Formats: sequence, C-alpha cells, structure tokens
Amino acid sequence: MNEPELPPDGRPVDVYLDLLRIRMASEDYQLLLSVVEPVLRAIDEQHLHALDFALDDSHSDGLPQEVRDEAALVIATAVTGRLDNKVIELQVDDTGPVRVVTDADTAADPERLGKIAAYIRERHRLNEELRGIAEASGLPTDL
Repeated sequence: MNEPELPPDGRPVDVYLDLLRIRMASEDYQLLLSVVEPVLRAIDEQHLHALDFALDDSHSDGLPQEVRDEAALVIATAVTGRLDNKVIELQVDDTGPVRVVTDADTAADPERLGKIAAYIRERHRLNEELRGIAEASGLPTDL
C-alpha cells in the first residue's frame, strides 16, 4: 500500500492497526495494544525520549514472538510512516540471533544486512568494553 491508497485523514499506523485488528486473534490484539499504546501516545506527544521501552526479553517476558514482532512493526510504522517495514533476524557472531526492523528494500539486500550485522557486532564489542571498565571501576554494569 503506498501513500495515495491511504484514507484521507488516515495515518499509516492507524491503517496498520486496523489491519492487525482484523487479522489477529482478539486476545493477541489486546495484548499488542497494551504494549504499543504508551509508545504511540509518547510519539504523538513527542515525549518518546522520556520513555524507556524495548521489546527485548527483559521487557516482554511472556509476550509471544508474533506479538513482539507486530509491536515492533506498529512502532516502526508510527515513526517512519511506512507500511513496508519488515522484521528480520540476523545471525550475529557475538550475540546470536538479533531481530531488527527495517524497510523492505534493506531486508532484501544482503550487503546492507551485512552492514547492519557489522554495526551490531561493533556495538556489542563496545558495550562489553564499557561494561568491563565500569566493573573495574566499581560502577553499575547494567548498560
């Protein structure tokens, strides 16, 4: 679906949520809303910087992977205004599999995916280095 196909006053995220409401089981959709509504509200109010939010295992215990993926796509749609986002899983040597959201063109481009994986590896290396420095200094290590 591209821009001209959207309803006159419809935001892409509203269109995507409507599609999910139809496609998902009611319980899963309600669970999805409980996860994304605070984020969407923060985006609308431009307070996203104050919101501590992640869809990793520590913040979403018990949340089915399908709901996590859809929540990531809803948030990506709200931020980018694009309906062609995809969740992909990259195999990153140091961290294991990492799920990321990207646009459809990037998801289909092995070279660009390789660059994303390299960035994740470098970021992980840097985090581990900082964690070691913090530990040696007696500082908290929960980066």
